[in-house]
Amino acid sequence: MVNIDDFIKRLEIILDYYNLSASAFADKINVQRSSLSHLLSGRNKPSLDFIIKVIEVFPEVDLYWILNGKGNFPKSEIVAHSVLEIEKNNASTPIIESTFSEPDLFSTVEKGIPPTLPETNPVESIKTENNSPEEIERIVVFFKNGTFKNYKP
Repeated sequence: MVNIDDFIKRLEIILDYYNLSASAFADKINVQRSSLSHLLSGRNKPSLDFIIKVIEVFPEVDLYWILNGKGNFPKSEIVAHSVLEIEKNNASTPIIESTFSEPDLFSTVEKGIPPTLPETNPVESIKTENNSPEEIERIVVFFKNGTFKNYKP
């Protein structure tokens, strides 16, 4: 059985975490504002539909946490999953080295003079190990959906 007073406290924690008013929260999960007001006042108990809407719109809310206070908010699994996903993506991304260096976009511009790019074409400046310029035969771009495009200069 859900303890209504504790449930209301957890619901208020969610409102504070997302910095939402009760009416904005109700609009976001697509329930009537009066329904949320009745829940927060303790007049009504949460319906299963209400709980499901909260969890669908806010995936960081753990079902067991909102119902009985067990678990974490926000879900630690989502944070851990996000970190693993970032590490996985970084590990599978090949490192491409080039002799062309782009300007640092986050550095400050000194004395109002914008940074300039080198006047050499970066494609033309690619050289092999013996420093002789090589011609590019083709460029292939691979897309995440499995397709690719082949470009010939």
